[in-house]
Amino acid sequence: MKMLVATLILVLAASTADARVVRLRIERREPVLNGRPFGPAGPYEKLVGKVDFGLDPALPRNVEIVDLKLAPRNARGEVESSADFYMLKPADPRRGNGRLFYEVGNRGGKAILSTFQKATGSADPTMEADYGDGALMLQGFTLLWLGWQWDVPERPGTMRMEMPIATENGRRITGIVRGNFILNERAETASVADRNHKAYPVLDRNSADSFMTVRDDPVAKGQVIPRARWRFVDDGTVALEGGFEPGRIYDVVYRSADPRVLGCGLAGVRDLVSFMKYDTSGENPMPGLRVAIGWGVSQSGRFLRHFLYQGFNEDEQGRRVFDGVFDQVGGAGRGSFNHRFGQASRDALQHFNILFPVDLFPFTDGPSTDPETGLTDSLLGRAERTRTAPKIVHLLTNSEYFNRAGSLVHTDPTGTRDADLPANTRVYMIASAPHGPGPFPPASNRGGGMVGRAALNPLNYSPAVRALFRALDRWVAEDVAPPPSAYPRIADGTLTPPARAGWPAVPGFALPQQPLRAFHLNFGPDWPKGIISVEPPEIGKPFVVSVPAVDADGNVRAGIRLPDIAVPLATHAGWNYRDQSIGAPDRLAGEIGSYIPFARTKADRDRAGDPRLSIEERYRNRDEYVGKFAAAALDLVRRGYLLDEDVVDLLQHAVEHYDWTTGRK
Repeated sequence: MKMLVATLILVLAASTADARVVRLRIERREPVLNGRPFGPAGPYEKLVGKVDFGLDPALPRNVEIVDLKLAPRNARGEVESSADFYMLKPADPRRGNGRLFYEVGNRGGKAILSTFQKATGSADPTMEADYGDGALMLQGFTLLWLGWQWDVPERPGTMRMEMPIATENGRRITGIVRGNFILNERAETASVADRNHKAYPVLDRNSADSFMTVRDDPVAKGQVIPRARWRFVDDGTVALEGGFEPGRIYDVVYRSADPRVLGCGLAGVRDLVSFMKYDTSGENPMPGLRVAIGWGVSQSGRFLRHFLYQGFNEDEQGRRVFDGVFDQVGGAGRGSFNHRFGQASRDALQHFNILFPVDLFPFTDGPSTDPETGLTDSLLGRAERTRTAPKIVHLLTNSEYFNRAGSLVHTDPTGTRDADLPANTRVYMIASAPHGPGPFPPASNRGGGMVGRAALNPLNYSPAVRALFRALDRWVAEDVAPPPSAYPRIADGTLTPPARAGWPAVPGFALPQQPLRAFHLNFGPDWPKGIISVEPPEIGKPFVVSVPAVDADGNVRAGIRLPDIAVPLATHAGWNYRDQSIGAPDRLAGEIGSYIPFARTKADRDRAGDPRLSIEERYRNRDEYVGKFAAAALDLVRRGYLLDEDVVDLLQHAVEHYDWTTGRK
């Protein structure tokens, strides 16, 4: 029977000099799976509630929080915010392993259990399937989530943060906001916010100062649409006479008011994780935690990069927050996580979310120099100066090189030299993988919104993620070095301009020659203060991005080549062209990948004019294929890029994949 503890409030003893976590409100406390033990860690419990924060704007370590000094303060002179939190922990803290695993939820979600425990995805895990194989819990990890966005769509279980609103001596602050959208079908109306998030409301729906533009190329000057042809339907929706055309780039710039203090999200993560590690007041629900590892995927990977760059890995007492950071598919970017009227959901892709402050110098963990400005900087510069730098894993897929400027993670800004990685950094690329895997058997995304020309790439790289997390955990907790970095390099020719990548002449499929271009952007003179006054931004010189070279099959040569790539049945790619049906067919379809199968027989490939060997020319039968697949898997286990326990599942997949491609029943 579930045990509910209704609104149990733990009031923390907050010193006047260091408020941090002011109050932990546990609204629900219940045993996991009716108290079933997870090996040596014993039974787990679930804690769900709110965290109240207090930030002192006068503290030097809070200076980076844009507009914090303009937010209302309580009687103690602190700026207040509150957020949802969710925790899974050993019921007896003494049976835990002393390690906190924190996930920066992607747009308010939770993915630890599905990725690391092979569980079904759930916003509030309750059933046995929601906990999967229990791998992390069997080891005694404490798992933690915190809401850090104010504007995520309201869905059950979504994690949110209530943030203060900045004012000028009590007067409303106004400023410009840009909505940017590219639709996949003709529509009469469109949201000015990203991915169904909450929009900053328009201040005056009839203002003549608001304007809308349309263009077809990201760097082209937008054509202004006459004001009489479009209107605001409500505070966050616009309508256009004749409708919006699919595949075209629309911008709407308008004035809004009441900006949230977005940096409270960064500070909240800092302060809650620090509290869990260091609080000894007796109010900490999981005392004894010694190590904290942060994990983020895509948007939340960029959040962690931003977190590190702006010095948030140092808490208010000058202590290290995260001991390890796992940035998964964040690419080279940061994001709109700490500026006025920022939209945290916005990313930057080759043909989606155009020209937002995402791919900004610096990109590398170690020092590099921007040839345009002469500035030398690094992602870890502040953390290194304060001796709070964590050990870091950056994981890239093929997709990030085409849609997230991924090469800038490990090259200089001119794209002519491989960057030197700091001793506490590892970079891994999963060869030929997409940003996120598609279904198996491979299928198109028709009916799924972002329709690609090819079937979606089903390459599931979660087994490598699990192995690399274990390596990071041992590196942090036991100082055992992880496997060497594995990524394409300029020096050995595995990282090249697109024209020299070596793509085979596969009928109907050409390698994209124009990946996402990262530019110097001018958002106005107050941008250093976190205030945008130029929208869209002025575009300066580009940074140079490169892509991984491929083999004769079109599969990436460098990085971690999972068995599906080392022993292939198809070409896998991290990019996919937009289908004609959604417009702009010469542009990339978001971050979805491609699956281009080999012909079954030599006769089939000869008829198609396909230069890639057929399946029958590669493998005599299924046994030979599975044998080679197994050898490739075991080699990755030996080198530390896969775990023993995942090999059985991979071999089962190999059989299913071979049978599907060859039509076996």
